[in-house]
Amino acid sequence: MTALALAYDWLRGLHIVSVIFWMAGLLYLPRLYVYQFQAQPGGELETTLIVQQRRLYRGIMTPAMVAAWLFGILLLLSNAGRSGGWIFIHTIPWAVKLLAVIVMTGVHGMYGAARRKFAEGQRPRSEKFWRMMNEVPAVLAIVIVLVATVGLR
Repeated sequence: MTALALAYDWLRGLHIVSVIFWMAGLLYLPRLYVYQFQAQPGGELETTLIVQQRRLYRGIMTPAMVAAWLFGILLLLSNAGRSGGWIFIHTIPWAVKLLAVIVMTGVHGMYGAARRKFAEGQRPRSEKFWRMMNEVPAVLAIVIVLVATVGLR
């Protein structure tokens, strides 16, 4: 058994914690964008929201996303030493999960591009758009969790 296989439970726990932090940010950042639409342009609230958006994105979301990917890849590598090996990688549920995680990473990047525009005083998209985008990570999380817990058996 490899060292990664022995660390499987630790890797799984760290992966879950990373995903929780990443999801919290993905669910909160578009809400901050909605609040910015409601704030006076150039006002104190808008300035505070821009600082909060930067700290959330750079200080929590991006490190959590990197950690989630890192621990997820290490989990895949550690699974090679467990019974069943790499067999599950060639299944449709695994491909669905990977696609959903890639889409979530794309949403993360889109949020980052919007954050830069908001910081410049622009208001990209609309308030309604950001209210709807607030739901996208939740739907993706449901797909990912159900595929990971039910679809891989």
